[in-house]
Amino acid sequence: MNILVTGAGGQLGTSIRKFAEGQKAHRFIFTDVASRPGSDIVYLDITNQDAVRLLCESEKVDLIINCAAYTNVEKAEEDMALCKLLNADAPGILAAVAARRDATLIHISTDYVFGGDIPIPLKENFPTQPAGVYAVTKLQGEHAVQESGCKYLIIRSAWLYSAYGRNFLKTMQKLTAERPEVKVVFDQIGTPTWAGDLAAFIVHIIVSGQLHKTGIYHYSNEGVCSWFDFACAIRDLCGTSARVVPCHSADFPSKVHRPAYSVLDKTKARDTFGINIPHWYHALKQCLKEAESL
Repeated sequence: MNILVTGAGGQLGTSIRKFAEGQKAHRFIFTDVASRPGSDIVYLDITNQDAVRLLCESEKVDLIINCAAYTNVEKAEEDMALCKLLNADAPGILAAVAARRDATLIHISTDYVFGGDIPIPLKENFPTQPAGVYAVTKLQGEHAVQESGCKYLIIRSAWLYSAYGRNFLKTMQKLTAERPEVKVVFDQIGTPTWAGDLAAFIVHIIVSGQLHKTGIYHYSNEGVCSWFDFACAIRDLCGTSARVVPCHSADFPSKVHRPAYSVLDKTKARDTFGINIPHWYHALKQCLKEAESL
C-alpha cells in the first residue's frame, strides 16, 4: 500500500515516521510545507488541489493520513483566513482527491468541536458546539471530509504532546526547571494524548487490515486530569523543583473559549479495533523515556 502522510514534520507525523522506519509492508510518502533539502519529507502544499492530485497520481496513493493543521488556537482568532484554509479547505481537497482515486483518508480532528460544556465523557455522536475560529474550522474540515464521498476515518484527539516540537510537556519541562513557581489552571479537565500512542493506533488500523471500518472515532490516552495535575506529573517525573500552583482559567485572560471538560469516550475505538489504551500517566513516562534517547 502507498501511504501519503501530510504534516510529517509535526508531532504526530514525526511519530508515524518512527513507526515506518524499517518496515517493508507499506510504502510511506511523508510530506510537509516545511520540508528541507536532504530530508525524507517531500514538499507538498495541501491547499493546492492540483499539486495534491498530481502527487497522489504519480505515487499511486492508496491511503492519505492528514496530520496537518493550523493549531495555534489563540493566533487563529487573528489569522482566520489561513486557519480556515488549512483546517477546513485542505481536508476537503485531500478528501476529493481520495474519492477520485478510491483511496481512504484518515483525518485527525479535535475535542474542541464539542465546546467543553458537556460534563460527561464525550461520545462520537454527541452534538457539536465549537467556539472560536480553530474549533469552527476543524468542524468544517470534518464536514468537508464527510461530504466528499471518500472512504474516511476521522479521529478526534485532545491535549497532544510528544518529545518533538512545541507542546505543554516541553513548556513545563522548561518552566519547572527555570522558575521557582509555575501557575497552571486546574479548572480545565481532559486527558493528555501522547502522539506516540495515537500514531500506534493509526498504524494498528492499517496493519491489521481494518481501514474498511470507516466513521468517526475518539482517541486519547485513558484517565482524567487537569492541566495542573499534568504539570505536577511532568515536574515529578522530570525531577525538577518548581512549586506548581493551581489557578483559575480567568487568571490567564484569553480570546478563546477553552473547553472546561473535554474527556473523550474511547469505547467505540476500543471495541471496534480491539485495542488497549494506556493510561495518560504511563504514556507520559514512556514519552519521557523515549525522549532520553533522542
